[in-house]
Amino acid sequence: MIVSLNWLRDYVDIQLPPDEIGRLLTMIGLEVEGMEAFGRSLDSIIVSRILSVEPHPQVERLSVCRVDAGEKSLSVVCGAPNLEPGVLVPLALPGVRLPDGTEIRESDIRGVVSEGVLLAEDELGLTDDHTGVLVLPPGPGPGVSLPEAVAAADWVFDISITPNRPDCACILGVAREIAAATGARLKRPEIRFNETGPPIEDLTRVDIEDPVGCPRYVAGIIQGVAMGPSPFWMRYRLHLCGIRSINNIVDVTNYVLLEMGQPLHAFDYHRLKENRIVVKRASSGDRFTTLDGEARALSDETLMICDAERQVAVAGIMGGLNSEIFSGSRDVLVESAFFDPITIRRGSKALGLSTEASYRFERGIDMEGAATALKRAVGLMGELAGGQVAS
Repeated sequence: MIVSLNWLRDYVDIQLPPDEIGRLLTMIGLEVEGMEAFGRSLDSIIVSRILSVEPHPQVERLSVCRVDAGEKSLSVVCGAPNLEPGVLVPLALPGVRLPDGTEIRESDIRGVVSEGVLLAEDELGLTDDHTGVLVLPPGPGPGVSLPEAVAAADWVFDISITPNRPDCACILGVAREIAAATGARLKRPEIRFNETGPPIEDLTRVDIEDPVGCPRYVAGIIQGVAMGPSPFWMRYRLHLCGIRSINNIVDVTNYVLLEMGQPLHAFDYHRLKENRIVVKRASSGDRFTTLDGEARALSDETLMICDAERQVAVAGIMGGLNSEIFSGSRDVLVESAFFDPITIRRGSKALGLSTEASYRFERGIDMEGAATALKRAVGLMGELAGGQVAS
């Protein structure tokens, strides 16, 4: 499991050097197999504000930006699609060397001088995203060093979690062990949201036909969300832990999984027939297409999440293509459940499919944490995507 030191420090006050933390974790039974520094060579990159954006006179796909670099304004040629006046973006001036070794030089691009480079996240060595320049949050103004605007400097630990410690397969679990070993106080994620929507019993129903395979299923609904990209801080933490960013709803489910160890799944509410959930076994010979686009043969040992008419997810393993969140989703049903470890292990082996969710369910998660994780997820979704939470 990959663990971010900055994320750990959200929940336990630990000021030891990274190598000492690595030794501490190993001594308490969480063997650190490797550690790596990220985002630590960005001091020469500065914050700039885009003042104006004009088309390049000779190259259609390029723009000429006037940017405020603190002490002066500069002309920068850039091909990113998300350039807007007023936003803060990272700027590399001539002479700066990027994390990949590239040295920035002043250049003439088809008759227009570019006095620097506006940078995307992958060019900064932060994530693999190259869809546009990194738009910085409001804060320190033009001319300051990038690390003052974005807390990118971090360490990650690759920790080997033994099968008998599923409680440590999350940030909060590792933080709890550090708190126990050092005497520091354990802090918990802040859960904050308002139930301003209609009563949830007016919107959906959950029927559990296999209480052995699924002793507990908790659902929440948030209506009127605005789909879009997650903020950089969330995408960066997911990236450091090996998770690809999808959108602000799916990212929250993955974020809470890593943070609290509770797998979650988000369904498009209107793709659920009769807008309800049924938990039951598959029939041998059934075929189901999972989110990865693969049509999979099911057995009667496979636990499924269904709506009123069809299967919509392989319980505890992977969701279905027929109910996935997409750019047009507006109402979301969020699942947080406890699935029997043996049932999930057998289903995962039969399908030849192992996921972050099945890894945790197979080892056993905290049944009492399902409702807490759901509330944490709904709070984050409301913060990042808006909407009304059903009461």
